[in-house]
Amino acid sequence: MTSGPATIPPPLFACLETLGLIARHLDPQSFGEMMAAVGRPDERLRAARLQFNANDALDGVGTSLLAASDEALAAFDELRAAQDGGDVGAVFKALRHLPRAQEALYPLAAMIPAVNSFFLDPSLRDDADALARGMQPARDNETGVMHFSNEPRTRGGFSLYVPESYTPDRAWPLVVALHGGSGHGRGFLWSWLRDARSFGAILVAPTSAGNSLGSTWALMGDDNDTPNLARIVATVRAQWTIDPDRLLLTGMSDGGTFCYVSALDRGSPFTHLAPVSAAFHPMLISMADADRLHGLPVYLVHGALDWMFPVDVARQARTALTQAGANVTYTEIADLSHTYPREINAPMLAWLKA
Repeated sequence: MTSGPATIPPPLFACLETLGLIARHLDPQSFGEMMAAVGRPDERLRAARLQFNANDALDGVGTSLLAASDEALAAFDELRAAQDGGDVGAVFKALRHLPRAQEALYPLAAMIPAVNSFFLDPSLRDDADALARGMQPARDNETGVMHFSNEPRTRGGFSLYVPESYTPDRAWPLVVALHGGSGHGRGFLWSWLRDARSFGAILVAPTSAGNSLGSTWALMGDDNDTPNLARIVATVRAQWTIDPDRLLLTGMSDGGTFCYVSALDRGSPFTHLAPVSAAFHPMLISMADADRLHGLPVYLVHGALDWMFPVDVARQARTALTQAGANVTYTEIADLSHTYPREINAPMLAWLKA
């Protein structure tokens, strides 16, 4: 890289990590304190971006760095505007720039060692084998990030990540990760990609088909999402070698709740469930297939500070599922409100593979 692009990655990484911390620790009651605590890491990125514009042509590397930087800077601009206006909805909208920045940056992972390292779990950033695997280029229609009818503002498609180190001679775990209400699979993919890439799993992030409740999962009424999930899983299994004993359905908030709604039926293709920050009602147990529940591995994750679905909901779910015969692993996170705890992904993958 020439001097301009070379100055961008360090402050860009700092901005992306800071946005991740904001997303992880977001609580409407303390958003102002959070913004004060993180400071202004974007100022270094703004300065580097100006130098980049002055000195460098927009080649492929430059285009990706510029797009990722602009998304990160837009996130900080919108977060501060939301802070001044007191608009919580605008905060969530601002944070949508984070996965867009990651999507713009990721094509450079096989070209630039620092980007490769950024998209690995911190525990593997000094691991020569992991670093070498990460520098493998994507193979068209076989590995890397792919999207299937899943452009922004569309419904019912899915995004897919197959590790670049994938080979068909061994079976790979499959993680199907469901976004929260008003979310989109293309963005939620990036909540999991670093871990799938680091620890070896094929990742699917579907987008809900949409219904009378809006841009969320079929939590009541006609269920177009369950057959769509079955179709997506069948499509992936037909092209990639998936371990039949390790098919995980997980999800955040409404996505977590839909894990219960969809996957407690005998016909579900999933072998493991992991609802995160989800709602729960005992009726879900009464409607479930008893044989399906017996011994079913369920990994429940919830925040003690959850302001949307109080933690007692998860504790009740743990009790009800255990009494019904499920094999429940329960993790309650003391400092988690109603956000996605990405630090749970690695332990969840270890549980899935165990």
